[in-house]
Parts: sequence; structure tokens; C-alpha cells
Amino acid sequence: MTLDQVAVGQESIITKVGGEGELRCRLLDMGLIPKTKVKVQKMAPMGDPIEIHLRGYELTIRKEDAQKIEVQDI
Repeated sequence: MTLDQVAVGQESIITKVGGEGELRCRLLDMGLIPKTKVKVQKMAPMGDPIEIHLRGYELTIRKEDAQKIEVQDI
């Protein structure tokens, strides 16, 4: 499952971060690394962007980027 498929209020653990080049490095720099627990806080009415909570802060990412992050349910 990817991060964009997680329901609001649900917690998951990141298993893999995809993407290439600068995008992948940027996602990793923002704290989206494997074995990190994330919780989907909010989702815009059209599903883009997605606000997540991880490592004590809120992060908003595009749905397109969330599709590159694989997660598993807790």
C-alpha cells in the first residue's frame, strides 16, 4: 500500500521510499525514511495535498509524491 491510500486518522510505518534523484533525496531529508511511523492527519477534498504527522511535526505533501512512499499498517 502507498501513503496516498491510507485513511485519515490511520497510522502506518514507512517500508520503502521510491522516486529518483532529487525527489527521493528531498523526501528522505524531510524525514520520510523507512521504519518511521506516520499518521495521516488531513486530506484535501480532492485528495491533494495530504497532511501527515511524523517525528513530532506536521508535513504536507502532494498526492503524486505520497504514491512513491510504501507503507504497512500498524
